[in-house]
Amino acid sequence: MRGIPMLFMVLMIALTANAQQETFTHADTLRGSITPARAWWDVQNYDLHVNVFTGDSTITGYNIITYKILKTDSIMQIDLQPPMEVDSITQDGQKLAYEREGSAIFVRTLAKQLKATSKKIGIYYRGKPKIAVNPPWDGGFMWRKDEQNRPWISTACQGLGASAWWPNKDHQSDEPDDMTISITVPPLMTAVSNGRLKKQFDNKDYTTTFVWYVSNPINNYDVALNVGSYVEIKDSYQGEGGNLDLSYWVIDYNKDTAIKHFAVVKPMLRCFEYWFGKYPFYQDSYKLVEAPYLGMEHQSAVAYGNKFQMGYSGRDLSASGWGLKWDFIIIHESGHEWFGNNITSKDIADMWIHESFTNYSETLFTECEYGPKAAFEYVTGIRKNIKNDIPIVGPYDVNREGSGDMYYKGSNMIHTIRQIVNNDNVFRDILRGMNQTFYHQTVTARQITDYFNQMTGMNFDKVFEQYLLHTTIPTLEYHFNGTQLQFRWVTDVIDFNMPVKVTLSDDGYRFIYPGKKWQTTTFTMTDKKQFKVDPNFYINIKER
Repeated sequence: MRGIPMLFMVLMIALTANAQQETFTHADTLRGSITPARAWWDVQNYDLHVNVFTGDSTITGYNIITYKILKTDSIMQIDLQPPMEVDSITQDGQKLAYEREGSAIFVRTLAKQLKATSKKIGIYYRGKPKIAVNPPWDGGFMWRKDEQNRPWISTACQGLGASAWWPNKDHQSDEPDDMTISITVPPLMTAVSNGRLKKQFDNKDYTTTFVWYVSNPINNYDVALNVGSYVEIKDSYQGEGGNLDLSYWVIDYNKDTAIKHFAVVKPMLRCFEYWFGKYPFYQDSYKLVEAPYLGMEHQSAVAYGNKFQMGYSGRDLSASGWGLKWDFIIIHESGHEWFGNNITSKDIADMWIHESFTNYSETLFTECEYGPKAAFEYVTGIRKNIKNDIPIVGPYDVNREGSGDMYYKGSNMIHTIRQIVNNDNVFRDILRGMNQTFYHQTVTARQITDYFNQMTGMNFDKVFEQYLLHTTIPTLEYHFNGTQLQFRWVTDVIDFNMPVKVTLSDDGYRFIYPGKKWQTTTFTMTDKKQFKVDPNFYINIKER
């Protein structure tokens, strides 16, 4: 790795220690790293064709990959997970030799690939894809029935990987520039996927093919297949990018309910465009697609399965009351269009870039609709869900995420940083600027940290390090010596120096600037019991 900053040298040491407790395999490395057989080619386009057979829960299909050659080589790694099988792999009309090592397929191309040229390769495949037992947490295919006992089929594969059901370069760092998804289904069924429906046609065997086109880069796990008795509800929204087509695909008997329930979409888009900038996929529209599981942030085809109720399956994750004012799945999964889909982490070890910011979008939406007090109660309320079990950042290059604390703890880290910035115009500029600077890009944690430092003129390295790489949060120790307040930080991070707001006088909260050593300032309030630390900061407090 070139030019690894100190923050991430510390990270690698910490994660190496954790990795000693968890054994990773060669298969983990093949799945999670940029292997030599992946490094030399860049995906430009996927042209995916899938035939769905409801009778025996199987699929067949092929994917034509257009790729640019970055350096001369001839062995290509393509991923397809068992039990899916490869029928053949072709290039320029000829079959290619390949060897399979678990999910990794090593293909020998016809000849040395010439740098700076583009080529196509076709992978033909079939099989019965892994069934998701508890989606979306356990990924795979869902072969379900709707309330009228009709087939209802869907996919969710974040974490597991899109190669569970179609062949691709299954690493988040490489996205196609655009993609075509053609799905062939039995009679009287509709297939919904990402982007826009370009055409549909009937086949001689009475099946129907639906051709969807995504005109923007898309990460592999966002590619979605939805098959059922769908109807479409059309609407539009006038946003920062002009007219945005809204499309809601729901099972036919839910049409009237959906029209009323999805009214939250427009105020949500208005709020998110205010805080994050223009919706990133105007060309591909915004869609909600009813699914037989809770939900997933499929790009321009957000999977929705919250059963038209408020909260998270009818629950308030914050216990503040505010989480029952809106539909969690619509708000959270749509927030991912900015953080996760527009901005994607290069390695799933840094999935906090997706989940921490998106979790904070819930707080910002609450603020947009109900005000700052409600937002404060929501974001502090979700702290009860924080486990502080393992680091938020996972080990790199082995396809492992870190702690689920990337949601609630990550959100409270961002809320804490917002307090330090102490200027909501600047904070908003950061969020909007991220979505412009990293528009349709894959990024590293270092890029995000550097951007915060650049935009604020402050150095947040140690703040990110403490919250992301350690299971403890900063503890502010203090004690009184007459009219003097003495204070310091107790943290894992050396030279930790985060400012924090406290009450020193009757004038309200003021910043103090603790370090690892004891410091002193004057305390003028008559009653020491009036001393408070701003509860917006997610820290521990201990009087010595």
